[in-house]
Amino acid sequence: MEARSSAPGRRLRVLIVDDSALVRRILAAAAGNRHQPSVDVLFRSVAQQAGRNAIGVILTGMGKDGAAGLKEMRDAGSPTIAQDEATCVVWGMPREAVALGAAVQVMGLHEIAARLRALAESMDVTRASAAV
Repeated sequence: MEARSSAPGRRLRVLIVDDSALVRRILAAAAGNRHQPSVDVLFRSVAQQAGRNAIGVILTGMGKDGAAGLKEMRDAGSPTIAQDEATCVVWGMPREAVALGAAVQVMGLHEIAARLRALAESMDVTRASAAV
């Protein structure tokens, strides 16, 4: 989902267009945030639009972009996961998310895919059935 939207100066947001479909919107970056694109912007839109019908995962990376957005996802009822320090190349973004209380679970990279599958299979995704 992020691959084509990662051009500098752009932001990706998820919007609900009707009761069953989520779409992505690539927007010009807002002033004041040095991260372009911004994980916080993406996660915030997912929290607002999908709430508990989404799963948030933050992986290895430098800085703190994504931590606040992941916390918003958790507060909206989304299960959230941060990669653990032992399996990160750079434990910056996941560390910030853990410190903020944004991650419900902290686990190794090798465990995350299985956990995502289990969470996805147990979710009621009626509102996000055509998820991005």
